[in-house]
Amino acid sequence: MPDDRNGPVTSDIAHLGHVELLTDRFEESLDFFTRVYGLKLSLLDGDSAYLRAWDDYEFHTLKLTQSDRTGVAHIAYRAHSPQALERRVAAITAAGYRIHGWVDDDPGHGPAFRFEDPFGHLFEIYHDTRRAEPDAADRPALKNMASKFHAQGACPRRLDHLNLLAEDVEAFRRFMETCLGARVTEMIRLDNGRLGGCWFTINNKTYDLACTEEHGGGHGRLHHVTYATDQREDILRAADIFLENGVHIETGPHKHAIQGTFFLYVWEPAGNRVELANAGARLILAPDHQPVVWTETERRKGQAWGLKTIDTFHTHGTPPR
Repeated sequence: MPDDRNGPVTSDIAHLGHVELLTDRFEESLDFFTRVYGLKLSLLDGDSAYLRAWDDYEFHTLKLTQSDRTGVAHIAYRAHSPQALERRVAAITAAGYRIHGWVDDDPGHGPAFRFEDPFGHLFEIYHDTRRAEPDAADRPALKNMASKFHAQGACPRRLDHLNLLAEDVEAFRRFMETCLGARVTEMIRLDNGRLGGCWFTINNKTYDLACTEEHGGGHGRLHHVTYATDQREDILRAADIFLENGVHIETGPHKHAIQGTFFLYVWEPAGNRVELANAGARLILAPDHQPVVWTETERRKGQAWGLKTIDTFHTHGTPPR
C-alpha cells in the first residue's frame, strides 16, 4: 500500500492564478457570474469574458469561454519568478507528461507553459502578469484593496480553489508533486487502499486544488470551482440571492469535515458546479506538516455537522459523461 508521507516542498509556485471555464450557454453563464455571483468583468473579447472578484489583484481569475461543451479548459498557476518558471518547466519536461509548449495569447498575462495531467486536464504556468486596472468609479477607498467592494450579487472576495475528478487519485498526486511541487494537506484513504481524494497546497493556504475519485464515468472532468467570502453570513445571504434568481442549489449551506470550510454549492446555467466557501483563518504554517488522513468509515458520517453527502456530489461533473 502506498504510504501517506508528504510530497516535496518548493517555493517555485506562488498561487493558483485562474481557471478557464467552458459554457454552452454563454450569455446566461455570464449573467450568472456577474449579476448573481458578483464577479467583475475585466474584458469581453470575442468568445471569452475575463472576470475577477473584487479583491483579486490580477486582471482575471476566471476566463469564461463559449463552447459546445462544459467543464474546465485549463488551470493556471503563477510562478514566483522567471527563474522559478524555468525550473518548473525543466521538471515538467523531464517527468514525461504530455507537453503542449508555450502560448502567449492571453490578455491577462505573459507567456505560459502548458502541459497535461494523465486524465486530460490542461495546466499552465506563467510569471509575467497584468494587474487589475480599476477605473475611477471602481477605485477603492482603501489603497490596500484591489478594487472597490461593490456588493453586487454574492460578491466573493477572491478565487480560492478548484476540484478536479480523476480515475486514479494516486497518479494525480504524483503529477501535482512532480510538476507543481505541491504538498498534500488532507486525504481520504479508502478501505481498498486507494486514495479517494487529495487536497493540495503550494503555499500556506490549506488547499488551492483538490482531486477526488471519478464516480460518474467521465474523463478529464471538473467537479467545481470556488471563490471565497469573508464570513459565513456572506454565504447565507448568497443562498437567498441564488434562491431569488432561480439558481439550482445543490447542497449547503453547511460545514465540511475535511478542511473545515463553510460551503454552498450551486450549478450555474450551463451545469458547471460553483461553490462559495469561507475558509476561515486556518493556514498550514508547520514546515513539517503531515497530511490528515480520513478513513472511508469517517467520511460515511457525512459533513461536519452530520449533513449526508448527496448522490449528485459524487456523480455530477462537467462535461457530462
